[in-house]
Amino acid sequence: MISWNRFSAEIRLMVLETVLHNGCNLASIATVSQEWQRVIEKHNFSRIRLTPSRLPGFRAIYRNRSLVRYIWFCLELEEYDCTGCSPRDPELWDLSEMDNSLITKGLEDLFSVLSVWQPGGDLTLDISVYSPSDSQHGFKYLTFEPDTVSETQDEHRLVERPMLSKPCSGAGGPSATRTFEAICKVFGEIMSNSPFDNDEQERRWWQQLPLVPIVTRVLLRQQTRRRWRPYTLTQMFTRMPRLQEVHYEPWKEWLHTDIQQRWTDEVLQTLLEAPFLARLRKLVLFENFNTVYPASFGIFNSDPRRITSASMGRALVNASLNLDSLSASFLVDAVDFFEETRGRCLKWPNLRSLALTSELLRPAKNPTKLDDMLRAAAATALNMPNLETMELWNGLEEKAMLVRYRRARLRRPATIEWKGTWEMTLSDPVIEAWDAVALKYSNRACVTIGKLVVTATPIRSHGDAIRLLGLLEMVIRPVSLRQIVRENTILEEMGED
Repeated sequence: MISWNRFSAEIRLMVLETVLHNGCNLASIATVSQEWQRVIEKHNFSRIRLTPSRLPGFRAIYRNRSLVRYIWFCLELEEYDCTGCSPRDPELWDLSEMDNSLITKGLEDLFSVLSVWQPGGDLTLDISVYSPSDSQHGFKYLTFEPDTVSETQDEHRLVERPMLSKPCSGAGGPSATRTFEAICKVFGEIMSNSPFDNDEQERRWWQQLPLVPIVTRVLLRQQTRRRWRPYTLTQMFTRMPRLQEVHYEPWKEWLHTDIQQRWTDEVLQTLLEAPFLARLRKLVLFENFNTVYPASFGIFNSDPRRITSASMGRALVNASLNLDSLSASFLVDAVDFFEETRGRCLKWPNLRSLALTSELLRPAKNPTKLDDMLRAAAATALNMPNLETMELWNGLEEKAMLVRYRRARLRRPATIEWKGTWEMTLSDPVIEAWDAVALKYSNRACVTIGKLVVTATPIRSHGDAIRLLGLLEMVIRPVSLRQIVRENTILEEMGED
C-alpha cells in the first residue's frame, strides 16, 4: 500500500478538500494523521454556531481559539402556538420579560467568554434573534441560516422545507394575508419594555460588561425581524474597541406616519453620530421592506419604502468621512447625501467604494433632477482621491436601474455607465462632470456605456433587481439576498402579490 506521505502536497490537498465537503463524519477521520487533524480542526472551528445554553462549554475552548473566524450567536426566543401568533393586546407585540432576560443574560455570558480572547486575527460576530415558532405560523417561508460568502452556498439545505402551505388560522385564516397583529408580533422591538426602565439604566448595564477586542466585524442580518434599538446597538458597538466593519439590515418601520418617520430618523441618526463610527472601515446599511405586508395594516397602510430626509443624508455624510467603503440602501436617498456635501470643504481620503439608492432612478421621474444629482455625485467624487467605484441604483417590481462610475485601472479607461430595464440617456453636462473626475485621477476622459437589460424572468422585488443589476459592491449579505428573493417568489406563488 502506498504511504499517504508519498503523494504530492497538491494531491493530498485535493483529497482533504473532497473529504471536507462530502458531508462525512469529520471527527472520525481526524485521527488519520496529524496533517488531517490540523486541516479538519481548522475547518471545524472556523465557523461556530452558539446559543446561550452552549456558552459554558464554549468557554472551555483554549487550544483552538485562534482557529475561530466566525460565530453565529442565535438568541432563540420562547416558542408560541396559534393562540399567541397574532395577539390582539398591543402589550404582547414586543418581546416578553422572559425573552428580554434571555437576550441580556446571553449577551452578558457571550461578552464574558469573548473578553478573555487575545485579539489577533479577525472575528465576525453574527447575531440573530428569532423564535423557532416564527416559521410555523404566519411566516412559514422564513429561514434562519448562518451567513455565507456566496448566494449559492448551502442553498440545497432549503429544498426539503414545505413552505407553500397557508398561514395558520391565528395569523390570517384561509386568506394568505397576514394580520396586522401577526406582523407586529414578529417585528417587536428588542429590550424596549424590559429589563430596563430607561436608557440610563441600559447604559449602565452595558458599561459593566467587559470589552471584547477580539470582535472586528458584526453582522445584524434581515432574517432578524425583531428590531434592535439604535441606542442598544450604539452601546453594544462601544464595547468592541477593534470593531472595523458593520453590516446592519434593519426592516422598515411599518407605521408610516409623519410623526413615526421623524422619530425613526432621529433615533437612527444617533447611531450614525456615535463615536464608534470613527474607527470603522466599512459600513453596510440595508433597510429591507416587503410590498405585501402593508396590505395588512388597513388605515395605517403605507408605501413599502421609507420617505428619506435631509437630516439622515447629513448624518450619513458625516459618518462616511473616515470610511474605506460605504453602502446605504433605501435608508438614505443619494439626493440627500450629495446635497449635504454642497458648499462644504469635505474630503474622503480613504473611501474606495460608495453605493447609494435613489428614487430618481425610476421611469418618468424628473430628468432635470436626475441630472443635477449625477452632477452633484461627480462633484463629490472629486474629493474622493481613492474612489474606485460609485454605484447609484434603484430597484423594485419590474424596474431596475444602475449608474456606475469605475476608476481607470491597468490599461482600461474610467467608465460611466448605465444599466437597467428602460432606456436612459446621460446628458452632456453629466458626462462632462464625470470626465472631470476621470481626468483628475487618470488623465483620461470617461468611456460612456449603456446597457438595456431584457430578462425572461420577472423582477418580483428589490432582491431580483439587485441580482439583475450585478452590483459590484456587496449592498446586502448574499444569504439575505437569497432569502428576499425566495420570500417574494413564494408569496407570489401563494397569490400574495
